[in-house]
Amino acid sequence: MRNPPYICALDAVMDVVGGKWKALILWALDARIHRFGELRRSLPGVSEKVLAQQLRELEADGIVSRTVFEETPPRVEYALTDEGVALLAALGALGEWGRRRMHTLDLVPTHGQE
Repeated sequence: MRNPPYICALDAVMDVVGGKWKALILWALDARIHRFGELRRSLPGVSEKVLAQQLRELEADGIVSRTVFEETPPRVEYALTDEGVALLAALGALGEWGRRRMHTLDLVPTHGQE
């Protein structure tokens, strides 16, 4: 939690998931564990710098875990923590609202979501 005091609980949530990429990172990690390059390829348009920053913040908030394997070359994997899984489940209602909104506005869903 980086910006307390919070006005309400939603303010605290937005502190963790605010911004364009964090919810998409959670969505990608819900499918499976990713290495950095895989995650970047699964999120077209995100820069390496922004992705690294967003992952660091999610890790600091206990939402994403980062595992470093002492291999040559080094391998790093990112996964959702239990808190990340719970947060993604809570965001499900927002996703459902977004799907209804896209249909209302007659927008084409992205990332295979309907």
